[in-house]
Order: sequence, then C-alpha cells, then structure tokens
Amino acid sequence: MFLSKLSIVNYKNISEADLAFSPKLNCFIGHNGEGKTNLLDAVYYLSFCRSSCSVTDANVMRHGADFCMLSGRYVNDDGDDDDISCGMKRGQKKHFKRNNKEYKRLSAHIGLIPLILASPADTVLIDGGSEERRRLMDVVISQYDAAYIDALNRYNKALQQRNSMLRAEAEPDDDLISLLEEQMAEHGEVVYAKRKAFIDELAPLFQNFYSSISQDKESVSLCYQSHCQRGPLLDVIRRDRFKDRAVGYSLHGIHRDDLEMLIGGYPIRREGSQGQNKTYVISLKLAQFEFLKRIRGGVRPILLLDDIFDKLDAGRVEQIVRIVGGDGFGQIFMTDTNREHLDQILCGSALDYRLFLVENGEIRRKEDDDV
Repeated sequence: MFLSKLSIVNYKNISEADLAFSPKLNCFIGHNGEGKTNLLDAVYYLSFCRSSCSVTDANVMRHGADFCMLSGRYVNDDGDDDDISCGMKRGQKKHFKRNNKEYKRLSAHIGLIPLILASPADTVLIDGGSEERRRLMDVVISQYDAAYIDALNRYNKALQQRNSMLRAEAEPDDDLISLLEEQMAEHGEVVYAKRKAFIDELAPLFQNFYSSISQDKESVSLCYQSHCQRGPLLDVIRRDRFKDRAVGYSLHGIHRDDLEMLIGGYPIRREGSQGQNKTYVISLKLAQFEFLKRIRGGVRPILLLDDIFDKLDAGRVEQIVRIVGGDGFGQIFMTDTNREHLDQILCGSALDYRLFLVENGEIRRKEDDDV
C-alpha cells in the first residue's frame, strides 16, 4: 500500500498543500522548523486518527484557523484506491471518512493503513517512563489485532473504576471491587499474551537490525516484563488490595508492564552513547516494520523516517541507507536538513523517488533545474 496523493489545509504550519508522491522514496529537505515533521505528522494522522505528538486535535490546526482538513488517496497491492479524509472545526469533534463514508468508531480505521514512524522523539523510549514503552507495543499490535484494542480498552475502564473506589473516602464495596478485579484480570491476561507473543517475535528482528547497523560492535537485548509473570493476574491484583487502598491506586496489573532495554548486558539508559541510543530506537522501528509486514502477509507498511541520521557516524548512516534502500521496503517518506545524506541515498539508486523542498510551511517538488 502507498499514499499517491495528499491534500492538506491548515494543518499546523502548513496552510495548504496538494502533493503527489512516488510509490517508493519521497525526500523532504528544509531547515529545522520549516514544516517537514508536520508533513509527516499529517500522513501519520491519516493512519492513526491522531497526531504522533500527543497533542489535542485543536492544537494541530494552524494558528488563527477555524478548521483543518486532510485527505489522502491510497493504492493497495491490488491497485485499488481508498480515499481517506478527516475534517474538523475548532470546538467540534472530527469526522473521519473512508470513501466518503464516515466511521462510527475511529478504532475501526486503525490498521487499515499500516505505518511506522521513526523520529528523534523516539529516544523517549529509552529516557522516558514505562508508559512510553507500553505505547510502543500498543501502537504496533493495534494495527493488526482489533481484539487487542478491545481488551486493552476494557481493562483500562475497569482499572479507572477500581482506582476511583480506592481513592474514595468510603470503604469500597467488596463485591463491586472484586468484580472489577475479575474484569481487569480477564482482559489483562489477553493483553499480556498478545504483548508477549509480539515481543518474542520482535526481539530477534530487532537484534538483527542492530547488528547490521552497528556492524556487530555491540550486543543488545529487549525483554518484556509484566506482573502476569508472577502468577495468575487476579491473584497478583488482589494480593495487595490493602496497600492499593493506602496509596489510592492499583499497584499491579498490565498497566505497569515494561520493556527492559539492555546494551552489553546493562541498561542502555545508563550505558548508551547518543549514537548507540539512536541506533537502538531506529533498529526497534525497523523491526516493527518487518514484523508488521510478516504478520500482514507481506503487505509493507508506509515508513516515515524523520531526521534519523543526526548523532550517527558515517558507518551507521551508510548501513541504514543500505537497509532502507533494499527491496524489502515499500513507500518511504524521509526528511533531513543535510542534503548530503539524501544525495548519498539517491546517488546511483534505482529507486523511483521524488524530492521536495520545505520552507515556512510551503512544500514544492524540486525539479532537476532547481539549485
């Protein structure tokens, strides 16, 4: 699947754009703050019904604008078209449509257009809290497993209700809180099993990509940690109800799951250099791409690479260029402030590509006679 055309009106600093893309490689050049990342975020929005930056819908509208519109035409592997559009007015809910038919639930759209984004913000996977690493799992699994989304939503609803009872002044009703714990355990076990299966398959893919990019200079690992590994989840949740009541929230459950990220056997958060951290998260994203492609029967996700070469030495840049330029990848959107990186990719490449210049929110295709 690839995005053939994209129309943007009032999205962040992009007032208007109508773009036609290559089914393979699309490169965007511009200084920082000109709108390259905003363009990729618009593509991301059409896949996930939200911004990758965790901002509210009101904040994706251009300053001073009262509405925003995105529209993309996608071509699948059979050559069939899908028109996806989103419109929103300030202060009102957004409307997401597929071929002019509005979705009743936005979750029904997730997974239609598989997509992986790699950006400088990904270092939060290493530096940030466990919620960032859980989000990594949620974003990928939700693209191919609707039952996962349902189980996760049901778990979170029961968790919120249990936490409300734990914070209340009155002693919680034993029957009601027991019922909520049973719901958390039932849906939490489903989430755990799907997360575990995902990481079990993702980890070796990730290690292979890291090995290729680093040229075997370091060894890395990725391990899933969950309270479900301590025994039946219902027992684990109920075991410390008294302590939960004292602190006012649930201390145990799949909402505390985490990923242990190691380099050379030690936490990369503590031991990794900037280049190693960047290599780690890029390898994770490439592994997610390969995983989604396999589980979807060879359908290649759209790959967004936002300024990924910063902090990497020439050898690692060369290896990444070699990997993403291979036949295993489909449509790629790539941004950079450094023209040399893109020239290195394009020089001698047989890939079909288009080059775009981005300046102050305006995007135009670079023709051969442009300076």
